[in-house]
Amino acid sequence: MATRQPSPDHAHTDHDHDHDHGHSHHDHGLSPGHSHGHGHHHAPKDFGKAFAIGTALNAGFVVVEIGYGLASHSLALIADGLHNLSDVGGLLIAWWAMLLTRRKPTRSRTYGYRRASILAALGNAAFLLIAVGAIAYEALMRFWVPAPVATTTVMVVSAIGILVNGGTALLFMGGAHDINIRGAFLHMAADAGVSLGVVVSAFLVGVTGWLWIDPAVGLAISAVILFSSWDLGRQAVNMAMDAIPQGVDRGKVERYLGGLPGVSEVHDVHIWAMSTTENAMTAHLVRPGAGLDDGLLATAASQLRERFGIQHVTLQIESGDPAHPCPFAPEDVI
Repeated sequence: MATRQPSPDHAHTDHDHDHDHGHSHHDHGLSPGHSHGHGHHHAPKDFGKAFAIGTALNAGFVVVEIGYGLASHSLALIADGLHNLSDVGGLLIAWWAMLLTRRKPTRSRTYGYRRASILAALGNAAFLLIAVGAIAYEALMRFWVPAPVATTTVMVVSAIGILVNGGTALLFMGGAHDINIRGAFLHMAADAGVSLGVVVSAFLVGVTGWLWIDPAVGLAISAVILFSSWDLGRQAVNMAMDAIPQGVDRGKVERYLGGLPGVSEVHDVHIWAMSTTENAMTAHLVRPGAGLDDGLLATAASQLRERFGIQHVTLQIESGDPAHPCPFAPEDVI
């Protein structure tokens, strides 16, 4: 991003107290004012144990479900097992990313490994799309070549799946602020619903003898997976493309900055996600005739964090001298 100044404005989530520091300085004629707002918030809940338990439960259940699905010739059971396999991979990726985000910044990785959580969300979205395609393909094939289903076995195994998936989902409650954790919760909750659907399909096949119900449920499972994960995938793509994070209103941010004392113009505003839980921004503020004001910068950093969820803020202060116009003032300039 053009003219972004180095700014160690970090939200340190490993502290229990909350305070801000603000300062600004000149830099050889560029007159950048840097707002370094260090927001110290309560440490987020550690989901490491939840990931360990959830991964172990689902990995064990995948073996049981696919094994019994093959033995009972149930596509719905195999489809649910494959989806659970993709969720095991997704849980491992999200767990790995969570651990990476805790690593400290280095001289070459100045933001640390925060963006790993965004890459993990993208990976999970791709994982799910592959699973959806595979399940849908097998379901369509079964319409042409139907196979008998051991309904009792399917019902029992899927009922266990409801308990496994539902229990795993409960482990991730309370993590809605992080799309990695929220994704794990939603996928497990959806899986519990899918397992319920498999139980119902097996019961209907047993009662009616209509074998087409089994592949029909396989297609329904594909639709459920796609629907439940679409928004998460869209958010992950937007984050990877540095779009303004969901829930942050750029217009309100600009109006707040424009209302600061002495500010006559706001331009070159950029807001993006550093990770799935932390946002950053840069902006140029024109304050004609005003000197540097550390108090103003500290207050702005604090308010941007508290009101808009932007933890890492860099504000460049300009006087608006027409002899030295900012080249990034036009709206279409990045």
